[in-house]
Amino acid sequence: MRISSGYREHNTGAMRILLLAAALAASDAPGATDAEFDARRRAMVDEITAERPGLPGRFDPRVKDAIARVPRHLFVPPAQRPYAYENRPLPIGHEQTISQPYIVALMTDLLKPGKQDRVLEIGTGSGYQAAVLAELVGSVYTIEIVEPLAVEARARLGRLGYRNVEVRTGDGYKGWEERAPFDAIMVTAGADEVPPLLLQQLKPGGRMVIPVGPAESLQYLTLIEKLADGSIRSRRIVPVRFVPFTRER
Repeated sequence: MRISSGYREHNTGAMRILLLAAALAASDAPGATDAEFDARRRAMVDEITAERPGLPGRFDPRVKDAIARVPRHLFVPPAQRPYAYENRPLPIGHEQTISQPYIVALMTDLLKPGKQDRVLEIGTGSGYQAAVLAELVGSVYTIEIVEPLAVEARARLGRLGYRNVEVRTGDGYKGWEERAPFDAIMVTAGADEVPPLLLQQLKPGGRMVIPVGPAESLQYLTLIEKLADGSIRSRRIVPVRFVPFTRER
């Protein structure tokens, strides 16, 4: 959980900076210095937050700052690090990808994350989206069905100092009942339908972002709002293409 005391919060941030510096020093990405990665990240943030005709682009400054802080090149395999700050998805192994940075920004912004929010993420992948959320909210609970990815993400997030993220291996369709209810839920895989258990675990007044549509086809990034009376309101945002929502057999 995030520490609320200003003094302790400052020291938590300082510790994260030290851990990040150590991780950067251990990075095996030949040909690029830390300063070069920082410059590429700033350029990427400027690119993905620029206004686009017909697309959402006016992001909350907190979201922009969070993405500027998270070192995306440490969340991709070494061979992909030269491309880490290009605005496109990249393979992370096990037939999974790290999402396009613009989509990460958009999905994060749509949740309207609050500083004390409890957020559930379905589809941890390498842990990048969880790290972005962790910069913005009180606690992140993230589920990954591919065990090696979950193990790697847990270790990576720990090395980088994200103490407010809990990683679990399992079927995200079922959500995380023991940690519910959630202020926000993010699903980073394409689903044929909105899982009913996730709707149940969303607080009244909460928001969910999920790609909905047939596997291996065009999906629509969908914003779902649970109103105070428990009723559901949804709207399509943009067409997208995500890896399929995988369930336990």
